[in-house]
Amino acid sequence: MIKGIKICGVSDFETLKFIVNHPYPPNYIGFITNYEKSKRFVDYEKLKELLKIKRQNINFVSVMVKPSNEFLKKIEDLNFDYYQLYDVSPERIKTIRNMKPIKIISALTINEKKDVNKYKDYLDISEIILFDGKGYEKSIGFDHDLLNDLPSSINKMIAGDIKIEDILKFKDKDFIIDISGSLENNEGKKDIKKINNLLNLVKEIWN
Repeated sequence: MIKGIKICGVSDFETLKFIVNHPYPPNYIGFITNYEKSKRFVDYEKLKELLKIKRQNINFVSVMVKPSNEFLKKIEDLNFDYYQLYDVSPERIKTIRNMKPIKIISALTINEKKDVNKYKDYLDISEIILFDGKGYEKSIGFDHDLLNDLPSSINKMIAGDIKIEDILKFKDKDFIIDISGSLENNEGKKDIKKINNLLNLVKEIWN
């Protein structure tokens, strides 16, 4: 059964308020914090305000691409539960964890079967392993069946152009589902109706 849901790329207060007050909220909410090319990027001053919102049993995730020490120092006092790290080596993650004891989601880019085994290098330094498609802003899909042989003991998150209706085909998998682009309208902004549909669908599955 699906182990959890992460809504990524939240960037405005109205959407955040809707999500945290939903009767069936997600387990994780992701904020794009250092990748300025993203249309979902949230700058530091806005982040400070967004993260003041009251929440229960929802983990806030700072999604970062190769963050510098300077940036990590800047956000270390913000109310994040996880750092989600792209293009960061295991050695670098150890350094980051020494700077601040925080939970880590290590993001791996999957193109083919051999890429999946990279997770072994990150197991001891990550709470969650994210298997994602190529691309930071809009990751492309990949064959999620490549993950079928992974041990059940691994805390697995999957992304990669996942649609709301895809949740049904994953309902018997032990994945945390990371979803973003399919929750947006044609202007690239999060659509509250789509978010509501997703969360209600997940609730039906868990029932």
